[in-house]
Amino acid sequence: MKDNSVQDTAPSQRLETELGVAEMIGRLMHFWGFKRPMGRAWTILYLSPRALSAADLADRLSMSAGGISMTLSALEKWGCVERVWVPGERREYFRAEPDIWKMVQRVLAQRELALVREFGEALDRARDAMRDANGAGATDGDPDAFKLDRLARLSHLAGVGETLLSALVAGNTIDPTFLAYPSGRTDAEAARHARGKPAS
Repeated sequence: MKDNSVQDTAPSQRLETELGVAEMIGRLMHFWGFKRPMGRAWTILYLSPRALSAADLADRLSMSAGGISMTLSALEKWGCVERVWVPGERREYFRAEPDIWKMVQRVLAQRELALVREFGEALDRARDAMRDANGAGATDGDPDAFKLDRLARLSHLAGVGETLLSALVAGNTIDPTFLAYPSGRTDAEAARHARGKPAS
């Protein structure tokens, strides 16, 4: 004879486990600059063997219809979920992007890489403006020479960051040894080491 109490509690235990994972991924996504509900909703979809409707998600996550709608729209924007058609159903259904690395690459390309490039361009403009202000140029010991040196170091850091992010977005392997002695190599040399070979 089967124990009905075990059968009754199994679904709720599974949901509780899924919600625990969803909460953790929500925290991770919040740390990365996204809203927690995005991580929770994506997790439930990712763990589901079938597409779910917005109402299904709202019910499992105890969210309002408006809240889940905004969450799904944000996830669609980043390519984390897609709408699917279910034969015989009028409601729209959603499923998660299964390739996690593809999502990470998309975020790196659209957000982090763009920000690092903007940072580098701003530093270049600052260095040019300071050189123009110095006329003949700053000499060793001058405060402006010190500032130019520090700006150059920040600019190099931005270049290294852009090189690494570009390699990650392209899906290439990275040779980290160029980070050990970055100041002794040109930007071109650093780029060659960071690009490495395409990941197999």
